[in-house]
Amino acid sequence: MNIRSRHDAIVRSLRRNGTSTIAELMQEVGASRRTVLRDIGALRDEGFVIHSEQGRGGGLQLDPQSVQANARLSVAEVFALLISVASVRAAGNLPFSGLADAGLAKIERSLPSDKVLDLRRFLDCLYVGTLAPQVDISNMGMMDPDLLSAFEPAFLRRLYLRFQYRDAKGTATSRMVEPQAMLILPPLWYLVAWDPSREDFRYFRMDRINKPECIEGTSFKRRHVPFEDHVRPIRDLPR
Repeated sequence: MNIRSRHDAIVRSLRRNGTSTIAELMQEVGASRRTVLRDIGALRDEGFVIHSEQGRGGGLQLDPQSVQANARLSVAEVFALLISVASVRAAGNLPFSGLADAGLAKIERSLPSDKVLDLRRFLDCLYVGTLAPQVDISNMGMMDPDLLSAFEPAFLRRLYLRFQYRDAKGTATSRMVEPQAMLILPPLWYLVAWDPSREDFRYFRMDRINKPECIEGTSFKRRHVPFEDHVRPIRDLPR
C-alpha cells in the first residue's frame, strides 16, 4: 500500500470507527507503528485535526469538521468519479443524475486551477458510444486497479504506455502504444491507441490489460481518431 492509499485508509478508519488505536491502524494499513505515527503526523500537517487520548489503551479521534475542509482529491480520482457517473448516464440508468452532477461540480470547484486544466485535458480524451449487440461480454473481467493511475501521466504528458494484453483467444502479448482516447461502450471500456508496430489504431479492452506502465523519456503527438457516427465526446452527453 503506497503513502496516499495508507493516508486514505487511516482517514476512513477514523471516520467510520470514531476511535482507533495505533495497533488497529497498523493492522488496517499493514504497516509498522513508526510508519503509522509518521502518517498521522503527515495528515495533521495537511490540516486534519486528529486528537490523541493518553494512556496505554488510548486511541485516536478525527475531528469531522477538518475532513470536509481539507480532504483533497487527485485529478485521477476526480476523473474516476466523473467517468463513473458519465458511463452510468450513458447506459441510461442513473436515477439521481442531477444530484450527482451537482456534487461533482462542487468537487471540481475545489480543485486548483492547474488541476482543473489537467482534468479538462483528461476529459477531452473520453468518448462514449453504443456497444454492438453481437459483441460477446460473457467473459468480461475486472480491470487492473493500476490502470487509471498509469493513464493519467500517459495522457496528460503524452508518454508511451506499455502493458501486457490478453486477446479474445487468451493469447498474451506485450504492447507499447501511444494512448489517444478512452472509449466507453457500456458495459465495456476500451483504450484507443496508435500502435507504431502496426502503424494503425487499435482498440484494447481495458479488462484485458495488465501491468500498465508509462515509459519516461518518450513522447508523441495527439492524433485524430476516426470514430464511428454513434461515438461522441463525453462533454456532448445530455445532462
